[in-house]
Amino acid sequence: MVKPVNIVDIATIIRSKNAKPFLFTMDIFFDNLGHYEKAVNSGVINKKLIAKMYHLEDENKAEIYNFAQAWAIKITIPRAVASGGIGDTDIYGAQQHAPLYSIKIPI
Repeated sequence: MVKPVNIVDIATIIRSKNAKPFLFTMDIFFDNLGHYEKAVNSGVINKKLIAKMYHLEDENKAEIYNFAQAWAIKITIPRAVASGGIGDTDIYGAQQHAPLYSIKIPI
């Protein structure tokens, strides 16, 4: 029986940061190859989910890259406000990964 587990139970690092002034990038590093492969093969982490989580009007604005060599998934999305711009609440983009904590992966 497949049981969904919270991503924080199988990932060692979930982080975010700026990727230029107009983009955020988020990284999910897994604790082993098996967990990485289950996350990728499940298809749970996809553009539609990321667009919903981050209120993107167009899911194609999200980019998702899988890096098997590092057991990692990288997600890049546009910032609503440029880094340091008026209304920016996270100049370094260091707090943008929190919504990812709610992802459930079938194991």
